[in-house]
Amino acid sequence: MLRLLRIVLFGAGLLSVIVGFYIIGIFQGWHGRTRGPGEVVGAEIPAQVVEERRAGQRAQQAALGVEPGTEILFGDLHVHSTFSTDAFVWALPLLRGEGANPLADACDFARYCSALDFWAITDHAEALTPARWSQSLQTMQQCEAQSSTGSVPDVVPFIGFEWTQVAPLPEDHYGHKNVIFRTLDPDEIAARPIAAAGTTVRILRDNARGLLPQQIVFLDLEHRQDYYDFGRFVQEVRDTPLCDPDIASGDLPRDCYEMAATPGELVARLESQRLDPLIIPHGSAWGLYTPPGTTWDKQLVDAQRPESFPLIEIFSGHGNAEEYRSWRQSAGTTEAPTCPEATADYLPTCQRAGQIIEERCRADGEGEIECAARAEEARANAAYVGLAAHMTVLGEDIADWLDAGQCRDCFLPAFNFNPTSSVQYGLAISNFDGAEPQRFRWGFIGSSDTHTARPGIGYKPHARHYMTDASGAVTRDIAERLLPPDPEASSRSRAMTREELTRNVGFQVTEIERQSSFFTGGGLVAAHAGERSRDGIWDALQTRNVYATSGLRQLLWFDRIDDGGNVLTPMGGEADTGMDPVFRVRAAGSLRQNPGCPDYSVRGLPADRLQQLCRGECYNPGNERHRITRIEVVRIRPQITPEESVDLLIEDDWLSLPCEDQGEGCTVEFTDPEFAAGGRDTVYYVRAIQEASGQVNGDALRCEYDETGECVRVNPCLGDYRTDMDEGCVADVEHRAWSSPIYLGYSETGPVRAADEG
Repeated sequence: MLRLLRIVLFGAGLLSVIVGFYIIGIFQGWHGRTRGPGEVVGAEIPAQVVEERRAGQRAQQAALGVEPGTEILFGDLHVHSTFSTDAFVWALPLLRGEGANPLADACDFARYCSALDFWAITDHAEALTPARWSQSLQTMQQCEAQSSTGSVPDVVPFIGFEWTQVAPLPEDHYGHKNVIFRTLDPDEIAARPIAAAGTTVRILRDNARGLLPQQIVFLDLEHRQDYYDFGRFVQEVRDTPLCDPDIASGDLPRDCYEMAATPGELVARLESQRLDPLIIPHGSAWGLYTPPGTTWDKQLVDAQRPESFPLIEIFSGHGNAEEYRSWRQSAGTTEAPTCPEATADYLPTCQRAGQIIEERCRADGEGEIECAARAEEARANAAYVGLAAHMTVLGEDIADWLDAGQCRDCFLPAFNFNPTSSVQYGLAISNFDGAEPQRFRWGFIGSSDTHTARPGIGYKPHARHYMTDASGAVTRDIAERLLPPDPEASSRSRAMTREELTRNVGFQVTEIERQSSFFTGGGLVAAHAGERSRDGIWDALQTRNVYATSGLRQLLWFDRIDDGGNVLTPMGGEADTGMDPVFRVRAAGSLRQNPGCPDYSVRGLPADRLQQLCRGECYNPGNERHRITRIEVVRIRPQITPEESVDLLIEDDWLSLPCEDQGEGCTVEFTDPEFAAGGRDTVYYVRAIQEASGQVNGDALRCEYDETGECVRVNPCLGDYRTDMDEGCVADVEHRAWSSPIYLGYSETGPVRAADEG
């Protein structure tokens, strides 16, 4: 009996040791496996399918009188897989994810679901180890090989990475840039991705485990391997040794972790490797991570190499970054910010913080003077920390904020819109440090910024949870474990120091829950390419002969013309002239979609993979087009003195021209009779506005309004347990295409229109 007891005790002790080691292994990441990029599955797309698409476009061009010579190719240059830290987190089952969205999925999706002509992978550099960078290249080469078996490629893949710079204070914030390379030749791309030094590295490399507590595995044992693999994923990043910052990029070994602190340093490091990629700013006006008070001005200086950024992402799945507004998120100075007054078209977040505190104070029975003082304190506290204003109100709820911080009259605006980092503001400012004013010269693109390896996801308003970045905890309990709840609601505001803000930068600070109702499928870039090839697409991108769309595939041409209708300057071009310019716009709406997927998609992918990737709906155009209702012309006259207010220089509503579209588009012409008399450089671009159709999260907050038009209640379409996964949250919007600008310099001795060249 004693022997049996000893055996039982020994067995129990051994089991305890085994369980203990297993549990220790969870926290140390011992059980995780290294995840690869997956395998491209799709077979060759029949050449006839590609040729039918091209023939349909040629017929539309002819109907509008467009000369042959180029074709419009649609792409997505901003795509993440679970080689990105945030994409991996959002793919986890407890956050309603699919477990994994590997890189190879993006290739099959681009070919069979969204039917793109080109796309680029741009995973966050901060998580791209040398091994992942090598695997990314190999997968893109595989995608190219399987897409190029016919006479023309069905899709052209590009490789790149995202330099994901973030800072909590406006003077240090430069924003995100996508770096994209022309070829898939390993000798002509970066030896290693270049991460953004500072806050993002701390979040996505050094403290990435903090994004997901390891004990979370005990709440989802069925999918425990996913959480183990995330731990392994993070550890592999941290195991990569840092590059020596004093060694030139071109002389560094391939297997280290390289960083750049500023856009100028990023450009210099790429040049050290003798590389000349496209570097594209994105999400410039997103208040999710852009501190109030951030402006483009500090990037329009020689040290930051503004000439190295020929394109800008004007629209993505995170919203529109186009439009300038005269209101501000904060007033005062960077060191002593104050809360601006509310206006008829904007409620600052800091003002709403004061309203919430005052309402609570009165509910507690305090007097009017005391409550007014607390409200003033709340406004000051919220204004001081800017990006984290919501954290100064304890026990707040998403609905408490109503539509505070949002652009009420913008088209699908980015969350917490920041007008002084909008595209229009950037085009209006000038730097006068040199002999000639220095200005940004951007072409416009749209992208998805998908984090589910699904390029071009905006083709239909369906499957909200898979075709946008909506994500969130499956239950309230999980949400509280991932983001600990605030203390009990208080009728006093909490003060935060700048040091606390810097230490706590992360998803809680950036209001990721509230932002989820602003996610859409995103946009596309359309390239006027001389040929359907890698070189043809690249040349169009480099010369800015491109335009952006809000996700659909409108056709758009915008040119400056001479008296005979010949093109002098195409969209994206620059020219000097002393004559009043004449412009021509040709536009056609996107093709109406048939339900389901076309036959080639059904034949090209296994049924289960087609369903998993496309969720039952593919780009499946019919023969009829949506109608273009009008052409809007934006005129911007950049500063000619430092004192000029951009409020007077940006004419967003300068001209609106009706489009008599009977199903085949329209052609309109206009002139600027004030150009020569005004005698100043001017920027022009157009928006082709399409008849309203459905858009996921087309009405982000779903406000209820009182009789005065004030938003008094919101019902945001959230990504977590509070909104059913099957709820589409679709509302009608006027989808659009934005041309790249035409940049005209005024010159009394410039060429006349008849002899001018673009």
